[in-house]
Amino acid sequence: MAGPQLTLVPRDNAETRPLAEYAEQAYLDYSMYVILDRALPHLADGLKPVQRRIVYAMSELGLAATAKPRKSARTIGDVIGKFHPHGDSACYEAMVHLAQPFAYRHPLVDGHGNFGAVDDPKSFAAMRYTEARLTAYAQTLLAELGQGTVDWTDNFDGTLKEPELLPAQLPNVLINGSTGIAVGMSTDIPPHNLRELAAALERIAARPKLHYDTLAGLIPGPDFPTGGELITPAAEIQEIYRKGQGVFRVRASWKREEGAVVIHELPWQVSGSRVLEQIARQMRDKRLPMLENLRDESDHENPVRLVLLPRSARVDVDALMGHLFATTDLERSLRVNLNVIGEDGRPRVRDLRGMLVEWLKFRRATLRRRLKHREDQVSMRLHVLEGLMIAYLNLDEVIAIVRYEADPRARLMERFKLSREQAEGILNIRLRNLARIEEEKLLAEQDELEAEREALRATLADKARFDKLMIAEFRELAEEHGDERRTRIVDDAAPAAAYQEEDVTPAEPLTVVLSRHGFARAGKGHELDSAALSFRPGDELLCDLQCKSNQQVVFLSSEGRVYTLPAHSLPSARTHGEPLSSRFNVADGERWSGVMGGDPGSRWLVCGTRGHGFVATTAKLFSRSRAGKAFLNLAEDSEPLLPVSVLDSPCRVAVVSGDGRLLLFGVDELPESAAGRGVLLIGLKNGERLAAATIVGPRDRLIVHCGERKMTLRGKTLESYLGKRALRGRMLPRGWQKNVTMLARDPFRGG
Repeated sequence: MAGPQLTLVPRDNAETRPLAEYAEQAYLDYSMYVILDRALPHLADGLKPVQRRIVYAMSELGLAATAKPRKSARTIGDVIGKFHPHGDSACYEAMVHLAQPFAYRHPLVDGHGNFGAVDDPKSFAAMRYTEARLTAYAQTLLAELGQGTVDWTDNFDGTLKEPELLPAQLPNVLINGSTGIAVGMSTDIPPHNLRELAAALERIAARPKLHYDTLAGLIPGPDFPTGGELITPAAEIQEIYRKGQGVFRVRASWKREEGAVVIHELPWQVSGSRVLEQIARQMRDKRLPMLENLRDESDHENPVRLVLLPRSARVDVDALMGHLFATTDLERSLRVNLNVIGEDGRPRVRDLRGMLVEWLKFRRATLRRRLKHREDQVSMRLHVLEGLMIAYLNLDEVIAIVRYEADPRARLMERFKLSREQAEGILNIRLRNLARIEEEKLLAEQDELEAEREALRATLADKARFDKLMIAEFRELAEEHGDERRTRIVDDAAPAAAYQEEDVTPAEPLTVVLSRHGFARAGKGHELDSAALSFRPGDELLCDLQCKSNQQVVFLSSEGRVYTLPAHSLPSARTHGEPLSSRFNVADGERWSGVMGGDPGSRWLVCGTRGHGFVATTAKLFSRSRAGKAFLNLAEDSEPLLPVSVLDSPCRVAVVSGDGRLLLFGVDELPESAAGRGVLLIGLKNGERLAAATIVGPRDRLIVHCGERKMTLRGKTLESYLGKRALRGRMLPRGWQKNVTMLARDPFRGG
């Protein structure tokens, strides 16, 4: 028997829609809600809905800049109870953000208590502990609110009215900036200087298509509340303002103070404690040996004061700061995306001039509504005054009507041909105002209002006069609320450059030892006897190199490739070393032929067994790749010989062929190259190879090794082998013409 089955019966008035269509529409509705009602500011007042409701609710509570502050919980209660039915913690956090002077160039809320700090903006106290009121600057958003300047809409439950926008008297969207992430779009508007914006608005009011070069002179860049230095080139700043998108580079401001480095301004939205943590981590990792200590001396008087103590007066402070700019948040990239909701209710990325022009359009409309509203008020008052004058001219009759008629307002309107407003004005007169002196006051008020109405009408009718009034208000507000620029614009800032590894490594003497099987190690000092070290079974010493711990070491392979390692990274000479194959990506069968290094300007003789070679500078050998780089171009059956360091003094190259011919020639006959094959060192017949090569100084002796035997050449005997490069050379004495394994110089200083 089948179990019970559930059947869904749709209602007659139910709507049936495909799930994909419903989900798509629901997501679009949610997206538009987030974009328009949560994340993006409006161009008119630069506020998001929650910010606008906080400011309006505080104004309704009478929390002006001159009023006594109230508990933040009281304000948040009004906001979420009347206008913004969302979480109280999120609403309170939005109010705290409006009060943080390090977040807003001109805060809208004056907070009393713990409202967070630069190091931790979210470390504010609970709303039951703090108090708040509006700032004087907030009045630029609220001053014209009750003057017919904005449209009103129902609140969420229809019991109250709230403004759709605030009648901003200044472009708050650019003065304080804004950040937000919506669905599929975001906004990042940096703050700017109020006085610079007011001056730019004055120029754009006369010339809406003002050239960007002129605008750049008025608004050279953003002005962050925490100061710092804007190091983006002026041309890039203009390009960012043209596109409405880009990246600004801002770095901290610092100064020298009694041998110490004092950082007193940080980039916007950068935490001083995080910067100290980044520097301390580098000190622990021994990447800042020139820095002895750091302190945080920030206090109420000095919100940012980070002190760095170099180890000595010889430390290059400029290079130190350049390293910190490159490796810490002392220099930061700030994204710019001028994306706001415009007058048409749509979000769009605008260029700076376009934003100012569109905001001026809003300001003109707001000012026109304010003047028209005032004209209507003046006209209505004059209309009422006309009725009052009629009452004073017929005072006895008016009193009788008021005293004896059942409906005095209707009788007054009928008897004296008055409007409803005029009759109401007469009925509202107090007995004490029926004196003759009050009639004179009404006449004076009437004359004053008629003059004001004429002025208002003239201003509304004359564009030049209208703009003059608007610009005068800009200047007055700039004088009242503006201040000097805090962020300095630096055109010739030195580029940030991190220390290279060798710059922060102590310069201690090292001896690098390379075995024939490719095991490398390093011992302290230059007195190390490499031949006396122990090696793995079957392995032996190939060569060694004297260098410093802060230098790079270059290993030459049998394939003519070079590989680079920091000298200090090699294991200790007390061990058997580490195979270079674990550090580099070497090919199968690739062996090691020698090691080079030392100062970047030192020179090395490199050559192959086919007789070609050249001189290379150490700095040209470095490679950061694990795969190394091609260096010595070898013939198919050729191998590199052991590289030899070229002496600083005038020296000669000594080369010997496999059949025992020795040749000496000046090292200046060899080209200097970064890579390649080189030139022929000694003439070789078919099948012959170059057996060995070395460098000989003017007074050195040359030691020829042949198996276990060795022969020393010096003086005139050695000079007899002198010739030009690429010659065949002269035969060594009989018995020394075969199996020459090595040529070595002996720095003998005797006769």
